[in-house]
Amino acid sequence: MTTFDLVIPGGTVVTASDIFQCDVGIRDGRIVSLGHSLAGDHTIDASDRLVLPGGIDSHVHVSQPSGPDIIMADDFASATRSAAFGGNTTIMPFCLQEKGNSMRQAIKDDHGLADGNCYIDVSFHMIISDPTEQLLGQDLPALVEDGYTSFKIFMTYDDLKLDDREILEVMSAARRTGALVMVHAENYDAIRFMTDKLESAGNIAPYYHATSRPIVVEREAPHRAISLAELVDVPLVVVHVSNGEAMEEIHRAQTKGLKVFAETCPQYLVLTEQDLDGLNMEGAKYVCSPPPRDQESQAACWDGIKRGVFDVFSSDHCPFRYDDTAGKLVPKGRTSFRWVPNGIPGVETRLPILFSEGVSKGRIDLNKFVAITSTNHAKMYGLYPRKGTISVGADADIAIWDANREVTISQNILNHGADYTPYEGMKVIGWPQTTIVRGKCVVRNGQLSGKPGDGIYLERDRSPYAASPVSTA
Repeated sequence: MTTFDLVIPGGTVVTASDIFQCDVGIRDGRIVSLGHSLAGDHTIDASDRLVLPGGIDSHVHVSQPSGPDIIMADDFASATRSAAFGGNTTIMPFCLQEKGNSMRQAIKDDHGLADGNCYIDVSFHMIISDPTEQLLGQDLPALVEDGYTSFKIFMTYDDLKLDDREILEVMSAARRTGALVMVHAENYDAIRFMTDKLESAGNIAPYYHATSRPIVVEREAPHRAISLAELVDVPLVVVHVSNGEAMEEIHRAQTKGLKVFAETCPQYLVLTEQDLDGLNMEGAKYVCSPPPRDQESQAACWDGIKRGVFDVFSSDHCPFRYDDTAGKLVPKGRTSFRWVPNGIPGVETRLPILFSEGVSKGRIDLNKFVAITSTNHAKMYGLYPRKGTISVGADADIAIWDANREVTISQNILNHGADYTPYEGMKVIGWPQTTIVRGKCVVRNGQLSGKPGDGIYLERDRSPYAASPVSTA
């Protein structure tokens, strides 16, 4: 009698803690057996392949409002399709509360865009830009109970930044509800000061985006955010850290015993600020915040990964088309770097870049790779052990990798909605060939086999990394 819907035999299974040879038996979308000589209705041979938990990218932007006349390049169908080709089985986009609008409406709007259109699973973070009494006192507690258990705050950008008092009020609400706080930490006033000085001197090309955001403005902001979090006694996740000085502020807090967690991204491992110095507007392809730094900063970020300062590795996928007046070539962008849409695509290339530069080059081992690309994301954001591991009872979210395949990254092999990749021409060793979401093959041997609707929305538990909610009984 057939026992399993799907069996993956012959592979090397890797989790955050173990490496072992076994077959994986799947039934009703879950892993139900890890053994040998298993038989099922369908088989995907993984001989000479790695069998990894599907990637979880907990920092992506999809169909997000981006300013007048600016359109993000990915909708939920293209973003999740691209993510699947990159070995991911779950992504976590942001619901942006625009000032004057309600968070509930933002979430409703994003569900309208996502539901039924996703190839892989999706769960939402919130972005709080307007911390009204209604939001913090009524809406946020109810939304956390409904499974929206994390939110992001900004210390920069005209329409998003919160002042210190607002940050304290938001952190206090997080402590009351048990939500996890993420922070984009750059000093808003320092960036405005630098931008005004550069523009007045005629330095308006995309390259000067990096100059306007030097390391010191990123070093100061995490220190201040951590200090505010310490005052309120609430855990904090500092996202997209780009350099050693900001990282050491985080490490100092960690060594004091504060619950401070951190994330870095591919752009800070393989790009530098010199990439923004292209002819004409070519540098606009690399405009993101914080900007790529220098080789010393790259080395520091690798060191942070090895030492465990960074808990998660995300893409910060924020795609715009380049050759498009609603994208990177928006007309105002030619008048100053400050108007160039801020963000780069990367959800499909995140895992291959880290595998090649990390595992294939001996900087990190396979267990660390799995931990910072999948398991730790699931643990941090309330999805573990359903997601992020290969174990009996977990969702059958699996990526089968060819560890020896050599690929040159190029726009013509990618599946995102952007018309370029900032990693054009980069050679990598190691590539995902099959992606399985809850037992369904979405990508098989490099070919799309799934459809919109294969992915579902995920409600999440409160993060074990967050503060325990304060009882109101």
